[in-house]
Amino acid sequence: MRRPAFIFLLIILETLAAGFSDCRAADETDAAAEATKTEVAQKKDDAEVLTNPFPDAVLVPPGIMDGGTEWLNTSAPIDLKELRGKVVILDFWTYCCINCIHVLPDLKFLEQKYEKELVVIGVHSAKFDNEKLSDNIREAILRYEIRHPVVNDSEMLIWQKFGTRAWPTLALIDPEGKFIGAQGGEGNRQLFDTIIARLVKYHRAKGTLNEDPIVFDLEQNRASVTPLRYPGKVLGDAASNRIFISDSNHNRIVITDLQGQFLSTIGTGQIGRSDGAFDVAEFDHPQGMELVGDVLYVADTENHLLRAVDLTARTVSTLAGTGQQGQPRGEVDRLEVTSLNSPWALCHIDGVLYIAMAGPHQIWSHKLGTKVIRVHAGNGREDVIDGSLEDSSFAQPSGITPAPDGKFFFVADSEGSSIRKVPVLDRDKVSTLAGTSELPRGGSLFAFGDIDNTGQAARFQHPLGVAWHDGSVYVADTYNHKIRRINAETGEVTTWLGDGTSGDSLSPVRFSEPSGLSVADEKLYIADTNNHRILIADLKTKDVSELTLDGVRPPTPQKTRRVPDMANATTLPEQTVAVSDELDVVVDLAVSEGYKLNTLAPITWEVFVIEGDQILAPTALQGRNTASADGGTATFSLPLTKTPGTAMIAIEISFGYCDSESENICRLANQLWKFPLTVSADTPGHELKLAFSKPKVRPVLTPEPLTPKPEATEQKAADEPQTAEPKATTDE
Repeated sequence: MRRPAFIFLLIILETLAAGFSDCRAADETDAAAEATKTEVAQKKDDAEVLTNPFPDAVLVPPGIMDGGTEWLNTSAPIDLKELRGKVVILDFWTYCCINCIHVLPDLKFLEQKYEKELVVIGVHSAKFDNEKLSDNIREAILRYEIRHPVVNDSEMLIWQKFGTRAWPTLALIDPEGKFIGAQGGEGNRQLFDTIIARLVKYHRAKGTLNEDPIVFDLEQNRASVTPLRYPGKVLGDAASNRIFISDSNHNRIVITDLQGQFLSTIGTGQIGRSDGAFDVAEFDHPQGMELVGDVLYVADTENHLLRAVDLTARTVSTLAGTGQQGQPRGEVDRLEVTSLNSPWALCHIDGVLYIAMAGPHQIWSHKLGTKVIRVHAGNGREDVIDGSLEDSSFAQPSGITPAPDGKFFFVADSEGSSIRKVPVLDRDKVSTLAGTSELPRGGSLFAFGDIDNTGQAARFQHPLGVAWHDGSVYVADTYNHKIRRINAETGEVTTWLGDGTSGDSLSPVRFSEPSGLSVADEKLYIADTNNHRILIADLKTKDVSELTLDGVRPPTPQKTRRVPDMANATTLPEQTVAVSDELDVVVDLAVSEGYKLNTLAPITWEVFVIEGDQILAPTALQGRNTASADGGTATFSLPLTKTPGTAMIAIEISFGYCDSESENICRLANQLWKFPLTVSADTPGHELKLAFSKPKVRPVLTPEPLTPKPEATEQKAADEPQTAEPKATTDE
């Protein structure tokens, strides 16, 4: 999606500047004057804390979230009134959109920073027909590792009520249920961070902020473990009898032989960008690959890097990128200082590496052995426009394959649902082999479907992969769940495999959002992404089989030993127990009024040794464990070493509780106790009792409705859906 015009409706930027004073260094010779300045600043800060930073905010009308066809990542629909006391962000997104994908790390940052104060709700308002189906959104939630509730706004009813204009858009609601405003586009982390901080500060002082954590029933809790996890691309090499698989959600590259026998993995499986040996290198959701000699080049997509894998030395290095997301550009620059933007696919022609750069809607190139990288084609404007390399427009290019003559390569232009033909030489022009182009006002971005025909009359739906073979371009027509074939001379498009129904059967052959293709030894290798598998199709007979992965195992989950913040611990007097194998711990749970214990969520405990003797068994210190519950009491056993001694320990316990009526809003109670524990042969008791603090009583919030200010009329962006003009809802 192209970056839309700003539509931040009510937030007045001048309010953001309030309270930020010039912080010059104090003159050491004038301590008294500095003290006076500090006192004045403190009084000013205190006054601002008690002043509503957004007095013109509009009360959100009841039922504004009605209209969604299904809620995901939560056990039941959510009404905004149930989130009173929280800052709420509504993320209007669609899962095909690269700009929406770029917003997710910002949301994750805000969710972690304001863990107790903020709730994010994704409002999935689909662009493509395939994206309207809740099962496909569920897969996207798992693929993008989203940990907040998502409502399927398939008819765009919630979108229209909020006056949303383009993807992505973030709308902000304060703890009293008032609409602060909305901001379109990506790159707004700092803006929302600043505003949320001010809202938290004000509502904490006012007593209208609820800082009890909320726990949601996530889709990932029901996901099964598989050897591959959403493989994005596949690369077959008949000469070396190898297959390279970008095991995208396992953050690694898997290497097998052409029969599926495990050879090696590249990367630890943990998200990161460390270079080094295969067993220490890290990736972040890698996609496309290209093999040149003994070097495997990798599009490390969410790291915004190009990586080089030396298959002989078994090492990984960074070829290009800074790790920071870049913007569309046209100049030549050095590899190590150029910021890339979601590189998605690679191909090699005559010593030049071509990169489908999905983020800025461009094709980039790098001549191997040089120190520079440059834009090869695309002006950075999201559209499907043919012409010279400089004047042409692309729409989230996500697949690339070379023609055998070395003069052209083909690109899956996913958001334009078109297959493009791109020249290597400047004198030739970009053209569209199949699918639409040149439609006015960005119309090609919405000209999708499932039609076998020729050239401009053919239709695809968000294709992500292409592969050349014997005069044809094979296409992973991702959202149609098909493999299509295009005659490269005539542009005739035919369905080659798949019936358009999502599935995992081999008879009939069905796919679920296939994303990557590669040809080797007269076989077409297919990354059947949502089915977590690689399929093999015989190019002559169309016989299809699944690549049997022999010896491929999912990565071992990384175990980290977290150290809690002891400043928040409840300090208890010394506890003395008898020498034994284990210590029985009994915990009195406190549940907020109007809520009940969430029996579906585990009660967890974790123990830490701050200092002292080794009185706890090593098995007690390996991380979180679960307790059993009986009514409002939890019990567990803490393993001991059967030796006397004293140690300062901490025990942290968490449990969930839900609304006793609707049961769709569940919260997390957490408490940390710190105390000296003495194990003595002279003490008969072997039981330890702990009790949660009673929950705070929250005020009932009944804000008075406000009269909204008139909304400014915004110009429609080229990537907005072609529907009736939405109207902002301001009725109270």
